[in-house]
Amino acid sequence: QVQLVESGGGLVQAGGSLRLSCSTSGRTFRRYAMGWFRQAPGKDREFVAVISWPLSNTYYADSVKGRFTISRDSAKNTVELQMNSLVPEDTAVYYCAAGMMTGIRVSEYDYWGQGTQVTVSS
Repeated sequence: QVQLVESGGGLVQAGGSLRLSCSTSGRTFRRYAMGWFRQAPGKDREFVAVISWPLSNTYYADSVKGRFTISRDSAKNTVELQMNSLVPEDTAVYYCAAGMMTGIRVSEYDYWGQGTQVTVSS
């Protein structure tokens, strides 16, 4: 059973930063590409960033490129999303996901966390 648990969400002012973390087992960490998606109220879930396994290649949505950084921490079996220069449009529930492919589509991921709320105030 693959379990993904997100943490680190919260309320922040525009221009601020947050760091999200997704914890999983070592077996999952060393097998899957890990992605972050987000879903705002009334909108579809959208791709944010992904980091591949084993090369840790990274890809970002254009809307977050240059502001967000995805990384793996092998010692902790976590995947993190550092979010800087946040804007109100970044407000959403953020989900961690694991998949065999380094994809940008929701359908390419097999396992999902429960989500963590990020709210950016103007």
